[in-house]
Amino acid sequence: MKQLILAAALSLTATATFADGHAAPMVMAADQSVANGIVSADKIMAGENGWLVVHRTDAAMKPGPVVGYAPIRAGETSDVAAILTEEVKPGEMLMLMVHSEAGGMATGVFEYTLGAKEDGPIKPDGKLVMTVITAQE
Repeated sequence: MKQLILAAALSLTATATFADGHAAPMVMAADQSVANGIVSADKIMAGENGWLVVHRTDAAMKPGPVVGYAPIRAGETSDVAAILTEEVKPGEMLMLMVHSEAGGMATGVFEYTLGAKEDGPIKPDGKLVMTVITAQE
């Protein structure tokens, strides 16, 4: 009986782990102060290790230059903070996007530049995984 209970528990754990690892990729973040030089995502879901990348954007919602990034793990990650590499003023729009770790020359080194293939954005079903926030005071 103990073996049956253990087998059922392991099966449920494996199923939950599989479900967690295969949930839809997403980024959740809210408008926030950037006075401390950091932008945070509340929650990220990614199918692989990669990067939370902060792009400048505007009303056209096209990703612009990178102004910050932070490593992320496959699965669910909470409270991911990216240090800004440029000044961002209150009122500016920022696009927080999930990028892959694939295609670069070195693992663990962010190698993306706008339009490059290295460590580029993931696009499940051809769509970027991102959210847009407005920097606050």
